[in-house]
Formats: sequence, C-alpha cells, structure tokens
Amino acid sequence: MIFITGPLFSGKRAFARMLLDCGEESFAARAVWDVQDLAAGCEDLEALAEALSEKDAVIATEIGGGVVPMDPAERSAREAAGRLSCLLAQRAETVVRVFCGIPAVLKGTLP
Repeated sequence: MIFITGPLFSGKRAFARMLLDCGEESFAARAVWDVQDLAAGCEDLEALAEALSEKDAVIATEIGGGVVPMDPAERSAREAAGRLSCLLAQRAETVVRVFCGIPAVLKGTLP
C-alpha cells in the first residue's frame, strides 16, 4: 500500500492516479481518500488502518497544523486523524507527502 498525505488541494489524488496509472472509475476501486474523516469517532483505529491498508493507495489530508480548536470533539477528531496517519504510515510500503504538486518520498521507493 502507498500512503499519500499532504495539505488540502495539494495534488494528492492526481499524483495517486498517475502513480497507479488508472482512470477515475478504476481509481475509486483501487484507492481511498479523505481517510482523516473516517478517524473521527472511530472506536478501533487499528482495525480501520488494517482495513484501509488493503487498498493500493490511501490518501489523507493533513489537518491540525493550525490553531488548536476550542471544541473538545474537534480536538479529539484531529488527534484521531493523526493517530490513523501514523498507523497507516507504519503499514505502508511507501509513504509520500505531496506539497504544491511535488511528491516527496518519506518511506520506501516509488514503483
């Protein structure tokens, strides 16, 4: 599994589609994106990470780099998203951060 992360609208999905060499329809079957949203309220992040790692590519938007929210539920959701990203990175063969459309390999090598 390739784990791709980076800021919102940084080119993560376009990079993943290019990397997997697939069209929009087959991309939806081979990849999952916005997984940070799945972490909020998840009772078992380990199980979620295990299920997500079955895909060829998993994409998460980085959150939490700004002001800490006052709302406890928002803080909890950000923490869960960060923990899920850590779990996915551990399971991934390759981890890539895309920033301004430029991929930076953090772990492994690109296929």
